[in-house]
Amino acid sequence: MGSGITFDKLVVIGIIALILIGPDRLPRYAARLGEWARQLRDFVNGARDRLKEEMGPDFDDVDWKQLDPRQYDPRRIIREALQEPGSTTVAPARESAYAQRQRLLKEGRPAPFDSEAT
Repeated sequence: MGSGITFDKLVVIGIIALILIGPDRLPRYAARLGEWARQLRDFVNGARDRLKEEMGPDFDDVDWKQLDPRQYDPRRIIREALQEPGSTTVAPARESAYAQRQRLLKEGRPAPFDSEAT
């Protein structure tokens, strides 16, 4: 599934909005949506400017990608916490249960079954 809004998706959204809202009220709602989008953009820009002003020159040195919560991997954090002090190697990750099941099914073997799971 692709990310982002394509022209096709916008057309479908427009048709649905036209049906639900009606052709008489659609321009008024579109204008209101535009106002909200501008207010949101101004709010985000203002927050970024205030943050930049408060942090000073350190703002440009921050690696924002490192602070992205999508980069958070709890398995890696736990693995690093459990490794021996002073050790520079990290034990390889075990195969996940899903990957193990897929591998067994591809090999023609039955997937593991836990009789106490249900």
